[in-house]
Amino acid sequence: MNEFLNQQFFENSVRNYLIVAGIILFVVLIRRYLSKSLAAGLYKLIRHWSPAIGQKEFVELLLKPIEYFLVMVAVIMASNHLVFPEALNVVVFNRAEPFTLKMLLALVLKIVLSMTFIMILLRLIDFFALILEKKAGLTHDKTDDQFVIFFRDFFKAIVYIIGAMILINILFGKELVDKLVAGLGIGAAALALAAKESIENLIGSFIIFSDKPFRVGDSVKVDNFQGTVEKIGLRSTRIRTLEKTFVTVPNKKMVDSVLDNLSLRTQQRVAMKLELAGDTPPAAVLAVVKDLQAFLKAQPDVEPGFNVNLHDFGKDSILLQLIYMTNILDGTPYLELRERVNLEALRILEKHGARLAMKESA
Repeated sequence: MNEFLNQQFFENSVRNYLIVAGIILFVVLIRRYLSKSLAAGLYKLIRHWSPAIGQKEFVELLLKPIEYFLVMVAVIMASNHLVFPEALNVVVFNRAEPFTLKMLLALVLKIVLSMTFIMILLRLIDFFALILEKKAGLTHDKTDDQFVIFFRDFFKAIVYIIGAMILINILFGKELVDKLVAGLGIGAAALALAAKESIENLIGSFIIFSDKPFRVGDSVKVDNFQGTVEKIGLRSTRIRTLEKTFVTVPNKKMVDSVLDNLSLRTQQRVAMKLELAGDTPPAAVLAVVKDLQAFLKAQPDVEPGFNVNLHDFGKDSILLQLIYMTNILDGTPYLELRERVNLEALRILEKHGARLAMKESA
């Protein structure tokens, strides 16, 4: 048996091959149990931050990345028991120093291990975002929910940049990373100029979250667009318009433009003009004005301080002006009030024999 185990294949004994296979197989078989145990241990350290989140949710987030990480660590540790055969160590491509198959495999292992670690960091960010989402869900302010999404994406972007730097370091060496970092100082002005609008939009997003001129769910009017804010992102704000289209507005524009937050209004103002025929008797005009005033005074949804008056007149028409305020902010009840007032105005005109001015046909 020892003779068989000591036999050499590609410069390694059968015993070493079996040890490596056993280590990898053992880790593969128990990787789920190890991953759950590690995730559960980590959960115990941070569970006091958010008791509302169960261990199962946390374990599900980290299970796959930890499994990959454990398998890769097992492969790297097991490979130390083997000597890479010189017969297989062929040159993959020539450069200043020949790049061999052994170097390529080592490079691939480093990349996979690093990317698995980055994946774990991303899942941890998702977990902390989940904690904050649970807490934000307890409040009526939807801005808190969007604030969590904003910073989740922001920190993920930072992790992606770190991952890219690690990848560059593995592929091209620390010298290139140092050159890139040094180059950032030299090219900072050029980079800032090239990314001027993106930086302005990012700053605009921070201004929106700090000053809160509007929140997710608010009805706003900016430039020629009116609709409901559905998302505030790192670069832009997305608005669902009255036509149910989806408009993306850069955050810089949302900050710099004159923005009307319709959701913050306390009342709605109605200004209506009645153009009567020029031959309407003054007594009839006065009666129409008084009846309209009496009708508005009797309406509980119309605020005191309304105004009905003879605004102007000319040779062909007499102009009555009707201005009132209402606390009704919802669309359908507001339209019903306007309809009620308009129909009553027509009824009063008919009652007193007054008619609207008609345009003369050519």
